[in-house]
Amino acid sequence: MDLKAAIPMIAILALSFATRGISPAETFRPPAVPLVTHDPYFSSWSMSDRLTDDWPKHWTGAVTGMSGMARIDGKPHRFMGVAPGFPAMDQKSLEVTPTRTIYTFEGGGIGVTVTFMSPLLPKELDVFARPVTYLTWDVKSLDGKEHEVQLYLDASGEWATHSSDQHVTWARYKCSGMGVLCIGTEDQPVLKRAGDGVRIDWGYFYIAGPGASDNAMASDQACRDAFMAAGKLPDSDDLRMPRAASDNWPVLAFVYDLGRVGEKSVSRHAMLAYDEVYAIEYMQRRLRPYWRRNGMNMGDLLAAAERDYPSLVKKCAEFDAELMADLRRIGGEKYARMCALAYRQCIAGHGYAADGDGAPMVFAKENSSNGCISTVDVIYPASPFFMLFAPELLKANLTPVLEYAQSARWPHPFAPHDLGTYPLANGQVYGGGEKTEANQMPVEESGNMLLMIAALAKIEGKADYAAKYWPLLTKWAEYLRAKGLDPENQLCTDDFTGHLAHNANLSVKAILALGAYASLAEMTDRGPVAADYRNAAREMASKWVQMADGGDHTRLAFDKPGTWSQKYNLVWDRLLGLNLFPAEVARGEIAFYKTKLAKLGLPLDGRSTLTKTDWSLWTATMAESQADFEALVNPMYDYFNGTPKRVAMTDLYWTDNLDSVALHARPVIGGVFIRMLSDPGVWRKWGR
Repeated sequence: MDLKAAIPMIAILALSFATRGISPAETFRPPAVPLVTHDPYFSSWSMSDRLTDDWPKHWTGAVTGMSGMARIDGKPHRFMGVAPGFPAMDQKSLEVTPTRTIYTFEGGGIGVTVTFMSPLLPKELDVFARPVTYLTWDVKSLDGKEHEVQLYLDASGEWATHSSDQHVTWARYKCSGMGVLCIGTEDQPVLKRAGDGVRIDWGYFYIAGPGASDNAMASDQACRDAFMAAGKLPDSDDLRMPRAASDNWPVLAFVYDLGRVGEKSVSRHAMLAYDEVYAIEYMQRRLRPYWRRNGMNMGDLLAAAERDYPSLVKKCAEFDAELMADLRRIGGEKYARMCALAYRQCIAGHGYAADGDGAPMVFAKENSSNGCISTVDVIYPASPFFMLFAPELLKANLTPVLEYAQSARWPHPFAPHDLGTYPLANGQVYGGGEKTEANQMPVEESGNMLLMIAALAKIEGKADYAAKYWPLLTKWAEYLRAKGLDPENQLCTDDFTGHLAHNANLSVKAILALGAYASLAEMTDRGPVAADYRNAAREMASKWVQMADGGDHTRLAFDKPGTWSQKYNLVWDRLLGLNLFPAEVARGEIAFYKTKLAKLGLPLDGRSTLTKTDWSLWTATMAESQADFEALVNPMYDYFNGTPKRVAMTDLYWTDNLDSVALHARPVIGGVFIRMLSDPGVWRKWGR
């Protein structure tokens, strides 16, 4: 079947442009623009104002070479990458929606709309887990004349290497009538490289070109020169391999001959895909990527992705339009734009694998911090994303941690911090690990786990999942009851601020976690336990109000008068319906925070101007009025819209310095979706 003929392209484009609703003067300039975003490895971004200003890059800043050109009436024009000798087209617009990035270009009498679409639709897990991004071109004449047009795409071996001196090999295939090219390292060190600022160097990067008129595997210069000269590619592949990815830069190249293009839009697309072969090692077991769980191979995947392309174009446009409308209604325009940018970043900060029985297992990665895998205080801030869109994937995040924590490997009476270093989830590496309690986060992680499991039970309307791990949850609740009200000198999730005793915000977490445990006990028909822990939580909350009293606000630490801090953990009192703290506490905090606002946001506490994007959104969600919410959120938007630091969204920066950034590209950015949980109807709609 001719897929291009089968797509109602005019209707699809109408849906795409209908989601915009923003005049050019009001456009948002992201610090980094998501292009290909599936997991911590298959993650490519544009880190410049225009797609032609620089090469696309991995979130670490390493180049993921990709070049795009249009040959118009025999003259080459560049719309992606910095290949010399090809003049850049004029970039007219950029739009980022949850599942798509849409550029428009003009030059040589034609207009080209370039769309990167990752169909990360959380209610269609089989599609969501596919490591496939569609790159679509829609081309039409702008001057009333017909033009001869050929399109060109190439991508380098940098997509499949940690460093460009690694040797690569390449190959070609036919799949359902499509030309398919792939490239990967010669050595294939599967799951051998672990750490933070690393790229994948096993598995294979693929490009499929349905409808392409030509494809080749040769040096970048040979492919681009041939296209510039005749709109074609070299007659034969360059088979001098293996060789370093930087040795004459072997690329996978495709050409699409559109013929004469008039005012009616002509569309073509390519598919960028990655086969990890194995995604994660969990307790010494190698796990397949989730999409491979039933024996699917890359040929099957590409065939399915091509078959579904027409429907996914429509579904993504509809999903984006509906979600953006709800985001604007709940949080305002600036909040909606931040969430659109955060959507794919959160997803791409996780690895998606299958357990032996085919069940999904999700593993968060601490990008740009320490490279840990399944860090509980990373899962926690990211959890509002999964609570809103995919509760089953929240469960898939929690299960590996719970299984590890109830094993004989974990000796402590509190929850673990992590499962290892990505992609090796073979046991905690942070602090004292399995050996000692030194530099652990006992109250932090135990509270996080109980709160997330209670939220999951609220979404599902039952606590069956909690019941499976009840002895473990009880152990953590007992620990918090004994240690949580006035925490000892220990770390919390904000470990970059160091140890802090008598941490009032950490105490809030412990108290609410006990209330959450009481709710779980009630849902599992443990009435006496529920009453006991609810009463204990209420008593602790009453004491907290007195201990934290700082006059018109609450203290950073109980023993530090004159201090203050964001009490972002307090947001769960309302979201989970626990009602342990008087409403006046949150109301007074919001009023006080407005007096402490800096130019670019609310500092985390009074010790410095440092702030956290995720926590600040949680704090703002405690506001009772939209005006107060926007007062706290809009300065953060100003930071992202203006910072010269071109990296994926940061969750740690200084509120008095536009030129500052610390952590970036982390999955915790999913925490910005928490505002959507404050509207019960919206939460039910998206979480069902």
